[in-house]
Amino acid sequence: MSPVPHHLRTLAALLAVATLCLAGCGDQSAPAADEKAPELGACRVLTPEDVAKPSNDTDSVACSEDHTAETYAVGDLPADLHDADYDSAELGSWAYETCSERFMDFLGADDSLVMRTVLSWAWFRPSEAAWDDGARWYRCDVVGGGEQSKDYVQLPTTAKGLLLGLPKDRWMVCAEGATVSGSVKVPCTETHDWRAVTTISLDSLGKDYPGDRLVEVKTRDFCSSSVGAWLNYPVDYDYGYTWFRQAEWEAGNRRSVCWAKTPK
Repeated sequence: MSPVPHHLRTLAALLAVATLCLAGCGDQSAPAADEKAPELGACRVLTPEDVAKPSNDTDSVACSEDHTAETYAVGDLPADLHDADYDSAELGSWAYETCSERFMDFLGADDSLVMRTVLSWAWFRPSEAAWDDGARWYRCDVVGGGEQSKDYVQLPTTAKGLLLGLPKDRWMVCAEGATVSGSVKVPCTETHDWRAVTTISLDSLGKDYPGDRLVEVKTRDFCSSSVGAWLNYPVDYDYGYTWFRQAEWEAGNRRSVCWAKTPK
C-alpha cells in the first residue's frame, strides 16, 4: 500500500475516437465513441498502465473470458458538476465518495475490509474532447490490484459479493519486502512478508487535516496494540502501518492500515 489509497488513486477516462469529415461530406459527423454512457457490468482487460492514464478506450470482453476489470457503477454526473473543470478537485472528491460507497456495496465489504483487499477501483470520465462536446458521464470499475501491483489478478465472472463472509486469501492484500512502505503488494496466496490485518478510522481527529505527525502517531499507537491482539499477544512481534496524507484526507479517506509481520 502506498500513501495513495488503492482505490483512489485512479482518475481515468475514456479516450474519444474522433470521426473526421472530409470536404463534401454531409453536415453531420459520427459522435465520438465515448460520448455515450458506458455499459454497466462490462468487463475489460486493464493493466496498471491503463488505469494510470487519464483516458482509456479498451474494448470490453465477455465476462466469462479472462478479465481484470468490471464496471460496477455508471451514470450521469450531477448537474452542479457540469460546469466543473475537467480535472477539478471538486469532481475528484465527488467521484471518490461515489465510487467508494458503491465499491463497498458491490463487493459486500465494510470500510475496513476494502482497505485490506488486493482489489481496488478506478473511475473514468469522457475524454477531454468529449467533455468539451458536453459528455458528462462517469464509470467506476473494480480492478484486480492496486497502485503498487505489478500485474492485476484475474477476476471471476462477476466480482459482485466477492468479499461477503470470510474472503479467500486470494482477494486479501499482503506485502513482499523488508518493510511495508514501498513494498510490492500481492494477494496473500503469494509469497509475502506482511499481511494487512486491521485498520483505524481517524474521523475523530476532525474534518480538517490534523497534520502528518498527529496522523502518524495515532496510527502507530493503534497498530502497535491491534496487531498484538490479532497475533494473540506474543512476547515479540513486528508490525507496520500505512497512512495517508492531506490530499487523500481531503478526498475523503480517513483510514490507516495496520500490517503484521508474517512467519516465513
